[in-house]
Amino acid sequence: MEWHFESHGWEARNRVFQEAAADLLERASRDCIARSGIDANEIEAIVTVSTTGLAVPSLDAILANRLGLPATIERLPIFGLGCAGGVSGLARAARMARSLPRGFVLLLVVELCTINCRNTDHTIKNFISTALFGDGAVALLLRRTSDGSPRRLVASGEHMWRRSEYMMGWSIEDDGFGVVLSPDIPRCAREELRPAVDHFLASHGLVLSDLAGVVMHPGGRKVLEAAQTALALPQEAFHHAWDVLAEYGNMSSPTALFVLQRTVSADASGLHLLAAFGPGFSVSFALLDL
Repeated sequence: MEWHFESHGWEARNRVFQEAAADLLERASRDCIARSGIDANEIEAIVTVSTTGLAVPSLDAILANRLGLPATIERLPIFGLGCAGGVSGLARAARMARSLPRGFVLLLVVELCTINCRNTDHTIKNFISTALFGDGAVALLLRRTSDGSPRRLVASGEHMWRRSEYMMGWSIEDDGFGVVLSPDIPRCAREELRPAVDHFLASHGLVLSDLAGVVMHPGGRKVLEAAQTALALPQEAFHHAWDVLAEYGNMSSPTALFVLQRTVSADASGLHLLAAFGPGFSVSFALLDL
């Protein structure tokens, strides 16, 4: 806690990111691999997702060495997708799994939002983001299976709204990343989410009422309420999202996967739409059969 009351430049913040992110992902990865029952040397690809810090070599290289993954491992580091990174990372990992001989892909998602909180920035925007954002990590193992297997990623997609780049992102500054969050985001979610969802579902021969549920990234209270309004869903439909937001805050890219884990643990079944907003301004979709 004392660290956050001290002044830090970009170098110090990013050093903390590299060390802590790698440690968090190692713990999550070892637990994930142990639960899966496979050997680490069976994993053919690793995908890492983060937007709150940088590492070169990238985190996937660091984790591949720590975990003893094969020397032939395929690596895909993803940066810059913000809160949508977990959903888009899942989609990219699934595509890789379909193309590999055994189809085992390790997806690692980590964000350390709190290292970018700056005590010298006394703007309302900084106070809000400091209160809203948290840290988190997820490890998820994907494998290629037959069409009849449970918990399948059926389809994925994205929708980016034109001339909306200003709405979400980072401002790169000497002492770190400054958050960019437009007050237009809730309005966009309320007015534009439903057409994007309808278009995505229609491209797969579906309508919203065909779904058993929607797994929504909880970007914040106003954004979650706007999504509920847009999709004409009661608050109870997003209760896992509300619970994750209350317990962990918005962890950026891992958050949607935290909500998905709650949904799966509650024995949800049938088609579910996983969705998250991200810089662009955009929304990422994954259609899951649980």
